Amino acid sequence: MKVFLFIVLNVFCFSAISAELLQVETKTIEIYRKAVPSTVNVSNIKLARNFFHGEVEVPQGAGSGFVWDEAGHIITNFHVVQGGTTFVVTFHNDPKQYKAKLVGTAMEKDIAVLKLEEKPSKLTPIVFGSSRDLQVGQYSFAIGSPFGLDYTLTTGVISALGRKIDGIGGVKINDMIQTDAAINMGNSGGPLLDSSAQLIGMNTVIFSTSGSSAGLGFAVPADTIKMIVPQLIQHGKVIRPGLGIVIVPDSMRRRIMDDDRGLIISHVDERGSAAKAGLKGITQDRYGRTYLGDIILSVDGQDVNSLDDIYQVLDKKKIGDVVQVKYSREGKTRTVDVKLQAI
Repeated sequence: MKVFLFIVLNVFCFSAISAELLQVETKTIEIYRKAVPSTVNVSNIKLARNFFHGEVEVPQGAGSGFVWDEAGHIITNFHVVQGGTTFVVTFHNDPKQYKAKLVGTAMEKDIAVLKLEEKPSKLTPIVFGSSRDLQVGQYSFAIGSPFGLDYTLTTGVISALGRKIDGIGGVKINDMIQTDAAINMGNSGGPLLDSSAQLIGMNTVIFSTSGSSAGLGFAVPADTIKMIVPQLIQHGKVIRPGLGIVIVPDSMRRRIMDDDRGLIISHVDERGSAAKAGLKGITQDRYGRTYLGDIILSVDGQDVNSLDDIYQVLDKKKIGDVVQVKYSREGKTRTVDVKLQAI
């Protein structure tokens, strides 16, 4: 009997000890429980025509996202929704699938906004923090669905700040947050959180030779998201400053010019700022002969030799700002002031 009591007491004591959690573990569990109701899975579906069955739904891929507001707006990456015609959103501990429509995208920032066509009984918007005061070394927490494994939590630290990585459309995304919290396929669009369970970024891309996490994950900063998303909800696109011109793509410019310097103007908006300043695009005469447009060399003293160069210069400006444009026409260098317009 004594031996039996001894065994029972030992089992009880072991269970009590094993049930005790470290303070850091308790904090991590709390972060997950706070943020997971705001985290969603996003499925991208494309309508394709089948010879036998007509139009059929074909899965394009899947990613993650998070709830922006109680109106049903969902934030995710542009590359998660790219090419899709139908989108399905699912929530933690909710078996129902909710259809969503695309509201707007900012391809250059890899941000997209969906809106639920039908909402669950309760929506929990993510709690926003700020990415302005982040410090290298502080803890970071990522929630998403890597390889389809729903609502996975990974932990790490902020590894670096202010990273510039290649984005979509030939421009780079600035000020990215680097983290070693494991991010894999399916994490894209999911929240990156701080130790207060506040959103500090949106998990977007990894650098890896294998295609799996190598401890080099990158997230769009929360402050960028807060600046972009209201415009996407209101206008469906980002209203940003521009010159009112169309630039010849970099790949085509290399076939036209031997010189890598400068950007060829393809087209000028007749009612825009560039036209008022006298800039000209590519023209043709009545015989079909083509004449090269003006070549922009610099904007406000900064050389522009690629689409990314001019995008980064103008991205720091505001609508209505006046910039000095140096350009070449028929071998002669000229300078003109151009007032930036909304594009």
